[in-house]
Amino acid sequence: MTTDKHPENAPEPASAPVAVLGLGLMGHALAAALLRAGHPTTVWNRTPGKADDLVAEGAARAGTPAEAVAAAPLVIACVTDYDALHAFLDPVEEAALRGRTLVNLTTGTSAQARDTAAWAAGRGLTYLDGGIMAVPPDIGTAAATIAVSGPRADFDRHAPALRALGGDVLHLGADQGRTALYEMAVVGLMWSMLNGWLHGAALLGTAGVSAAEYTEIASKGIPAVAGWLPGYAKQIDAGAFPPDDATLDIHRVSMAHLVQESESLGVNAEFPALIKAFADRAAAAGHGGEGYPVMIEEFRRPAAKPQ
Repeated sequence: MTTDKHPENAPEPASAPVAVLGLGLMGHALAAALLRAGHPTTVWNRTPGKADDLVAEGAARAGTPAEAVAAAPLVIACVTDYDALHAFLDPVEEAALRGRTLVNLTTGTSAQARDTAAWAAGRGLTYLDGGIMAVPPDIGTAAATIAVSGPRADFDRHAPALRALGGDVLHLGADQGRTALYEMAVVGLMWSMLNGWLHGAALLGTAGVSAAEYTEIASKGIPAVAGWLPGYAKQIDAGAFPPDDATLDIHRVSMAHLVQESESLGVNAEFPALIKAFADRAAAAGHGGEGYPVMIEEFRRPAAKPQ
């Protein structure tokens, strides 16, 4: 799906008030960025002391979630999980919620996002589900990306406040579950990359190579792999997997070598063995002569349940 960047029709003024619920590391960074951008900002946290420095910078401290919601047409929540979100918003009276927009930047599943959208609709509350692709120190800078899904008109109306949070603000569509689904896909990619790097560091560590030395070389290969993705994506979307670089069977030979090398050096081989198991199943299904992206068929198939 094509994403829409920086919509221009945003009737809310750049100084529109915002309420922020949840002042963990990320929530605190969100509130601070809004203050820097000139938005009157009301903050609430279960531990009131976490708001002290924000209050010193000009934020208003709310004593309850209801007070925070009453202070602004836009409410941004960033808490531990959806259970925590509902624990403090469910008791707020419907009359206090009606007509406001909730942007929920709490991590969760697409099903939780859609359920929360239905809950919000029943209270007259417009719901936008969002995700943050940044660490707290990057919030409010060009390095942060904020992705949001939900009603486009509400996204457009509150775009100035959202743009205060990051240099790139994306609208991913009307389905409130879409952003959570994207987020799960991206963190899965992150962990796979990090685990591959950690396994490589363990391998080279057996030869006395430092993680820093390894990273200098590994970082040169990451852009090359990223460069394959657009072509692989076209194959997946077309449902055809020509072996443009190498066949899956050729990849399987290298996978076997990685497992053997790991085992011979006393390094845990479960991660590369898992990758090889996926490839072996794809080859057994007759895809050994196709390109690597044919592995998508294995990821699309639910895991077999234990007997």
